[in-house]
Amino acid sequence: MIIMKEKLERIDSFQWRLPKAVRPGMRVDAKVIASARMLDAIEEEAVQQLTNVAMLPGVVSPVIAMPDAHWGYGLPVGSVAAFDADEGIISAGLCGFDINCGINLIRTNLTVDDIRERKKEIIDTLFRKVPVGVGAKGTLRLSRAELDEVLTSGLAWAKKEGYATDDDLAHTEEGGRMAGADPSMVSDLAKERGLPQLGTLGAGNHFLELQAVDSLYDPAQAEAWGIAKEGQVMIMLHCGSRGLGHQVATDYLKVQERAVQKYGITLPDKQLACAPVQSEEGQRFFAAMQAAVNFSFANRQVMTSWIRESFAKVFDSPWEELDLSTVYGICHNVIKHEEHTVDGEKRKLYVHRKGATRSFPKTPVIIAGSMGTSSHLLVGTEEAMRTSFGSSAHGAGRAMSRHAAIASFRGDMIAKELERRGIISRAPSPKSLAEEAPEAYKDVDEVIASVHGAGISRKVARLVPVGVVKG
Repeated sequence: MIIMKEKLERIDSFQWRLPKAVRPGMRVDAKVIASARMLDAIEEEAVQQLTNVAMLPGVVSPVIAMPDAHWGYGLPVGSVAAFDADEGIISAGLCGFDINCGINLIRTNLTVDDIRERKKEIIDTLFRKVPVGVGAKGTLRLSRAELDEVLTSGLAWAKKEGYATDDDLAHTEEGGRMAGADPSMVSDLAKERGLPQLGTLGAGNHFLELQAVDSLYDPAQAEAWGIAKEGQVMIMLHCGSRGLGHQVATDYLKVQERAVQKYGITLPDKQLACAPVQSEEGQRFFAAMQAAVNFSFANRQVMTSWIRESFAKVFDSPWEELDLSTVYGICHNVIKHEEHTVDGEKRKLYVHRKGATRSFPKTPVIIAGSMGTSSHLLVGTEEAMRTSFGSSAHGAGRAMSRHAAIASFRGDMIAKELERRGIISRAPSPKSLAEEAPEAYKDVDEVIASVHGAGISRKVARLVPVGVVKG
């Protein structure tokens, strides 16, 4: 077998090209955006997966791995692959199982001094208010008709029900609603799983974090987003579409496995099951995926409302007076129908961002760190449109599997270490902390250095945790 990492050619300090000539069957080049240190941390198997995706019909150059990339299902988590809107394919596996696993970043007008004596009370209140853990169920009780409205309308439903404001919609990707969603394309099983889970954090790498602004790299841009000074308190909410999104992906992987046979698509890896983008199977999945995206937008917004209620209770003040406003809400694990310039020509593409986030010019880019480390707010750039289909990294990226982390770390010891550093933590079990140990992830500061150095997103602010609720 060819060792693909050895074939990477250096473009500059943060970009590496894998020419399509290195492996028969590759239609386009692959590319890695990473510092030399981050490149070392990316597995050979992940680079091999990039070459597999570069063989698919209608793929557009290049298939890209971000600095947080690690081996995943079919395509590395932390990757971007774009396909022609007419001749290409669409794939549930290349989207990811946790559809629209994303982030809401919320600002406040409080400072770390304001919350110093109430930090524990805030975290305890949030932990009681927001359902967490595997199989967590929310307090909302929706009918099937109401769930279909969530799947169709996303944040528009949340606004109608009093969970969102016009400002929330204005500061969320897609306005909090993908317009092509079709609930009839979502299975009864997916809906059954989703019905009790709206407004729940879930488990795994999902978290609710109380943060403080540690550094301002671009004060003018930060101020434009309502971030005025170091020490300002922020809240970061990271979660997705829960069981509903996972079931949508599972259902359509089976559909696409049959579609591969029906349309005579040759796959280098069976995990790359897909369908022609304009086929019935392709468009049914796209409509179902958009419905799951809308569910996720609403899920985060309901919890955002409960975060506001929690702060209002602790500080005995309306949340509006505390300025708990949405800075931005972003998607990961999503497919977008977008127009990009390729070789000087404007083309309609289906851009698959698996563990990657949009980085359009002047829009916020939010990159979460591992538990106990920094997270970052950045701004998208024109360079990203030229280099990465308007995309950037989404987080630190795992360096160790959850199973290995549980075997290597003790949750109670992690909680004590976090407390020693002034970080209050709450989780449904010690295991939840162990599987998300900071040492199980890559160095997020090096990830940030990579995307900033490559010019695909530019640093605005660094945020550090002061309290965390883990799923």
